[in-house]
Amino acid sequence: MDWEPISEADLRDRIIGAEGRMSPRISHLWETIKIPPQKWAEQTYGTVGGGFWVVAIIGNRVIWFNDIEDGFNCSSYVVVGELAEYFCNQDELEIAVQDVLTIIETGRSAITRCAAPVALEWTPK
Repeated sequence: MDWEPISEADLRDRIIGAEGRMSPRISHLWETIKIPPQKWAEQTYGTVGGGFWVVAIIGNRVIWFNDIEDGFNCSSYVVVGELAEYFCNQDELEIAVQDVLTIIETGRSAITRCAAPVALEWTPK
């Protein structure tokens, strides 16, 4: 089966499902930072699907959906419309929003960020 980017309609269905699982505290933050989904560029892996869907903005961070890995991520940006970092976490939206709240409260992320694979040479012993 060939990979295809997630449609906006399918993304919106995932968002609606996540909204139903959010605690009131997380929901309040979500209502403040969410935006209508929009495609942002990402130069490492995002060119194949025409970019990735950004669903929330707060400060210099965005929450976006990685449809290659099937999960939400939080990344920084410098230029609006361009992700500055690629991550491949497979988090649900409510987990990504919770992490934004944790960053606000503590200054640190509670999530280990999964970066893209790095090609290494393997030398048998």
